[in-house]
Amino acid sequence: MEHTASGPDAGTTTHGTGSSPDAGPLTLRPLTARSVVLSTLLGHHPPQLPARALVRIGALFGTAEGTVRTALTRMVAAGDLEPHDGGYRLTARLLARQARQDESRAPHTRRWSGGWEIAVVTSERRPAAERAALRQAMAELRLAELREGTWLRPDNLLRPHPPVVAAQCTLLTGAPRDDPAALAARLWDLDGWARHARALLSALDRADGPAARFTVAAAILRHLLADPVLPGRLLPADWPGRELRLRYDEFERELRALLPRHTGG
Repeated sequence: MEHTASGPDAGTTTHGTGSSPDAGPLTLRPLTARSVVLSTLLGHHPPQLPARALVRIGALFGTAEGTVRTALTRMVAAGDLEPHDGGYRLTARLLARQARQDESRAPHTRRWSGGWEIAVVTSERRPAAERAALRQAMAELRLAELREGTWLRPDNLLRPHPPVVAAQCTLLTGAPRDDPAALAARLWDLDGWARHARALLSALDRADGPAARFTVAAAILRHLLADPVLPGRLLPADWPGRELRLRYDEFERELRALLPRHTGG
């Protein structure tokens, strides 16, 4: 599934020094031809399909053939897709997005011993573009900003750090003297994330038909990208992260069973 047609950002609201998805009223973004194509390819391995298959998938969700083909042309021009062997595949930029999406569904974790990873900005006079690149990298690494230039999280995730982090930061490890659960609650709006997750689960229960379920599932995937993936003992009771992932996996199995009937696969 695609993050959205406009990119990975769901609405956010500031909480302490971190941020989390908006826990207000649930607003689902309507399907467009572009979002259907991107969501399909981002969820497909390898991420390429014949043009006729993408057209038939669009029809499944009520999108006319001409609208899908126009979207494909525009997506090639925008650098989202490239023609390949009679069909279309994701470009390198969106392959990186697919990798982040896959990681959000099944994060690579390790047993937490109580330590935290800390990144402190030590590079001076950084251009705005470099600051923005670091902020994006920290969000993808699921680090939260305690104060300007100081980022941290529990050291329970296994993933590489991109070069932009090493270029601008000194990396440290340590442990807070105060209650780590209280620190986690300060860095992330955990209650807000959980409320939004439960609203999505309820919306999926109510969704009737493939298009409605597809729309909710896309929102679920966006929300999983904002899960801080904390150790269990730092989370509120009844944390819905695991259930949200299981329900998304169920939807994907439904979709995989449905699509061959519409793509000729």
